[in-house]
Amino acid sequence: MCPISLCSVRLPFATIEVLRWAVFLRPDCSQHRSAVTQKTNAARLLDQMGIRYELLEYEVDPEDLAAEAVAAKIGLPPGQLFKTLVAEGDRHGICMAVIPGDTELDVKALAAVTGDRKIHLAPVKELQKLTGYIRGGVTALAAKKAYPVYADRSIERFDKISISAGIRGLQILLAPVDYLKVAKATLTAIALHKV
Repeated sequence: MCPISLCSVRLPFATIEVLRWAVFLRPDCSQHRSAVTQKTNAARLLDQMGIRYELLEYEVDPEDLAAEAVAAKIGLPPGQLFKTLVAEGDRHGICMAVIPGDTELDVKALAAVTGDRKIHLAPVKELQKLTGYIRGGVTALAAKKAYPVYADRSIERFDKISISAGIRGLQILLAPVDYLKVAKATLTAIALHKV
């Protein structure tokens, strides 16, 4: 018999329902398996909109939150994992830029599409105040405020992409067309290959 428990965990940036179950095997067996499934606000939004997705968990290394490291942990190429960056323009304020994990933001291209003269990445210490999410868990889905979202055109190359689920250690795998619809993202060329 499997013990099952459901609890809600309220964090400053999300409410998480955690479903825990464990299978205890016979005493003569040395294995023990457990799984945790989490529902974040981003996943709940997808549920409300009837969007199909998959949650992928990975072990968090606070010393290495790089998109490339996360992609390796979930078994995807870094270009198929899309990171969400928060930027601030001098004329139009905050926006979100969604680019492949193995690229850098082209701030000039982003400024041109937003109508700003200058644009810079928001300081890490401001992320939670602006979005409700912390570094390594930022997503355009169910953010604190609905900022304009700009996604790099390369997102269309894939059948499925991975984005943050709103917390470190959990990614959402979904179709790009669904992500673009839910995030109300504008497609544009804003990514530069890393040198």
